[in-house]
Order: sequence, then structure tokens, then C-alpha cells
Amino acid sequence: MTMHPPVALSLDVVQRRRKWFAGLVLLALLAVTASVRSVTAFDGEWHEGVEALGLALIVLAIVGRGWCSLYIGGRKKAEIVDRGPYSITRNPLYVFSFIGAFGIGAQTGSLVVGAVFALATFLVFVRTVGREEAWLAEHFGETYDAYRARTPRFWPDVSRWRDAEELTVRPAFFLRTLRDGLTFLAAIPVMEGIEHLQSTGLIGFRIGLF
Repeated sequence: MTMHPPVALSLDVVQRRRKWFAGLVLLALLAVTASVRSVTAFDGEWHEGVEALGLALIVLAIVGRGWCSLYIGGRKKAEIVDRGPYSITRNPLYVFSFIGAFGIGAQTGSLVVGAVFALATFLVFVRTVGREEAWLAEHFGETYDAYRARTPRFWPDVSRWRDAEELTVRPAFFLRTLRDGLTFLAAIPVMEGIEHLQSTGLIGFRIGLF
């Protein structure tokens, strides 16, 4: 007789592996970022403007992820959450992560690097999402199938917005999500450090990144 691990544990393993893999990909992206630098002047107005945009997107990602956790915290394995941000996209936490990843890359002053960071994050998460969806389909059947049919996987459809009359907030999950989101802010001193080393010529070679 074949023994299977508990389904809840299986989903936890998928999410844990996603976090580790995402961390490794981020380190790889930072290494690549340190090895190249834009031909645009480090103190140019465009550079500063892109950095400011990136910071705004990082803040948006942190706030957005915290907002999502108010609806989904501790409920993902127990029910299909289809209210609030989950009424317009099935994966709002990941959508805000893509936004935050772009913001991290934009701290280099390059929109191209920001887009590369966002794309890499998307590629990391899309496989995890597929596995999570398979688990949800298996355990919630027609309820999840109906939710999947009416709600986009990623790109939000605001016309489908529906909210809950009240929420039961679980502070531990909210604080954990907020803590994880705050790690996006670590990109600022890291990118500033890389930028300083590049400006002195210690690392990096010039490449035409806009």
C-alpha cells in the first residue's frame, strides 16, 4: 500500500521550496546586476527618477501583500477565498511580489533591470502556482473550478470586485507577511552599495541598459 504525505504538508513543502528557490534566483540576479552597469550617469535625473519609481513600487508591494494577508491568512488550506483582492485575481500576493521585484531591479536606475527582475520572479512563481492550483482543484473540486473560471490567474479584473462584510483577522499571519514584505526594502542599501562600487570602477562593466 502506497503511503502519501499529508496534503497540508505537501502544500507547505511547495511553498517552502518556492521561497528557497526565489532567494537563490534573487542572489543570482544581484550577482549579475553587480557585474554590469548602465551607461547612464549614476547621478542623472533619469536614474534618480527610476529609483524613486522603484521605491514607490516596493512600498506598494509591501502594503498590498499585507492587505492580501488580511483575507487569506491561515485560510488557504481550509476554504476558497474569493473576496477582496482575491475576487479580481486568484494570486494577488504574487502579483504584488512581481511589482516589488520590479521595484528592486529599478533601484539600479534601469527600467530594463527592473523588468528582468519582475520576469524572473514571475518565472519562479508560475510553476509554484501551477502546483498550488492542482492541490486546490483536488481538494475543493467544483468550488475551485468555478472560482478559477470566473477569476483571472494573475492580471486583475477590477470589474469582478466583491468584498466581505467582515473579516476575521489573524495577526500572526498579517505580521509574518508584513515582515516578509519588508525584506524588499533591503534592496535599497544593497543596490546603493553596488552602485557605489560600480561608480568607483571596482566592479562591473558598461552595458547599454536604459
